[in-house]
Amino acid sequence: MLVHLGIRDLAVVEALDLEFERGFTVLTGETGAGKSILLTALGLALGDRADSGMVRPGAARAEINLAFDLTDSPAARDWLEANDLAQDDECLIRRIVGQDGRSKAFVNGRPATLQALQELGAGLVEIHGQHAHVRLLKAAEHRRLVDEAANNGELLAKAEALCRRWRTLRDDLERRASAVRDRAAREELLRYQLEELIHHDIAGLDYPALVEEHDRQANIGKLLGTGQEQLEALYEDEARSVNAQLARAVNALAGLCPLAPGLRDTVALLEEAQVQVKEAAWLLRRELERLEPDPARLDWLEQRLGEVHRLARKHHLRPEDLPGHLQALQAELDGMLHGAESLDALRAELDRTWADYLRLAGQLRERRREAAAWLEERVSSLIRELGMPKGKLVIEVRPCEGEEPTPHGFDQVEFLATANPGLPPRALARVASGGELSRLSLAIQVAATDSRTVPTLIFDEVDTGIGGGIAEIVGQKLRLLGRQGRQVLCVTHLPQVAAQGHQHWVVEKVSRGEVTQSSVRKLTGDERKREIARMLGGVRMTPQTLAHAEEMLRMGTAAEG
Repeated sequence: MLVHLGIRDLAVVEALDLEFERGFTVLTGETGAGKSILLTALGLALGDRADSGMVRPGAARAEINLAFDLTDSPAARDWLEANDLAQDDECLIRRIVGQDGRSKAFVNGRPATLQALQELGAGLVEIHGQHAHVRLLKAAEHRRLVDEAANNGELLAKAEALCRRWRTLRDDLERRASAVRDRAAREELLRYQLEELIHHDIAGLDYPALVEEHDRQANIGKLLGTGQEQLEALYEDEARSVNAQLARAVNALAGLCPLAPGLRDTVALLEEAQVQVKEAAWLLRRELERLEPDPARLDWLEQRLGEVHRLARKHHLRPEDLPGHLQALQAELDGMLHGAESLDALRAELDRTWADYLRLAGQLRERRREAAAWLEERVSSLIRELGMPKGKLVIEVRPCEGEEPTPHGFDQVEFLATANPGLPPRALARVASGGELSRLSLAIQVAATDSRTVPTLIFDEVDTGIGGGIAEIVGQKLRLLGRQGRQVLCVTHLPQVAAQGHQHWVVEKVSRGEVTQSSVRKLTGDERKREIARMLGGVRMTPQTLAHAEEMLRMGTAAEG
């Protein structure tokens, strides 16, 4: 149940704090006073889209705060617990809208998305707009209302999931079947490509090693020439080699050591260097002996690299990626050889999904027919009370089998009505006048609430197009809903409805200089009587008007007793 609504700097509202109670609460006020702002605030807090035009001129941001008592809101409580947002039996929702149109939302102090607000709001508040009778002319609305009365939400979610699964399987099957149809040509190409790659031993290709050996063979002359030159310089030139020069230095300095003992360390280092030079020369000679020009091997390497590069260009790959490509082609060919088995399995799964969907669609149809029978009887009874004594609603649930599943089953739901005896039921647009359509819409909305668990119901001028005694009956029905444990809020311009409220709030415009603002206050006693009198009309508020208003209030209270 909604217990508090706080608004700051939203449109024409500077600051507003309202405390709500159980029962039937009416909101009234002159046209343009700002009654719709309250519903706008509720809608924003429960996930409607925001824009910068909602912020009061001169303010930095707009803010809406809602507080709910969850004692009678099991669906909302379960949602909060599932999303780790539970906080005892209270739910606090906050929405902030900046001048740039960006907004933030919080549930029990933690950030929340608009989708989260909408999911949570579905278990807290149900809003019946003033254009509900226009939506009533659409077939999709007929099905939605019957599904709500049948409590088909869980079944519809399963139907949508099966529908998506079926379409995914169907698309996959068509794609694979198309591939199988083209398999002969593709298989021939794969076999040719594999044969060519296997013929050139691509499976054993080590491209980096091949390039390395080719570079060595191509440069073997340079390697031998430079190597022999350096071998002469290091060791084999007896007169000028590094080894000969080190030997002379060792001999010369060794003879001076008795005179200068400090030279011994120098001599030791030179002797060690001489050993290192000899070892390096030996390793160099051994490596040069292994290097032999092999023109035949070089020709083979160049031919091999040419083949590899040609195949790489042909397959639009890097040469080193050819072995992996060979494996991929082989895997594709193996898959094609087993494609028939895969298609059979996919067809079987598609058939199972279709059978599951048909069973679910049958359950939906059965539940819809049961709900339609209950709903048409309940609505027909209500519209007779609302001034259509011979009126009757007929709800047809007709199968419309299709070749593929839909998210809502295979049923066409249509509301038909007759306002006069002896005439067959016909489509609403061809039978009901504007006023009759409003009464029919209201009757459906009131009847549908019996099958729902949402604790707070909001009606926004749903009494448009009716008046007089019918308006009084509408007020009585809404008051009855409030007595049955629901919280009912109704924005109305009819005194007959307003007089039935357990609580009465009035929305007023207040001008401060050049700025116009809306305010809301609770009415009691004489104030409420004067508001009902104003709604009754007339330029002046006469004693007779006031007496009529007082009588209407007294009758509203007496009717409940």
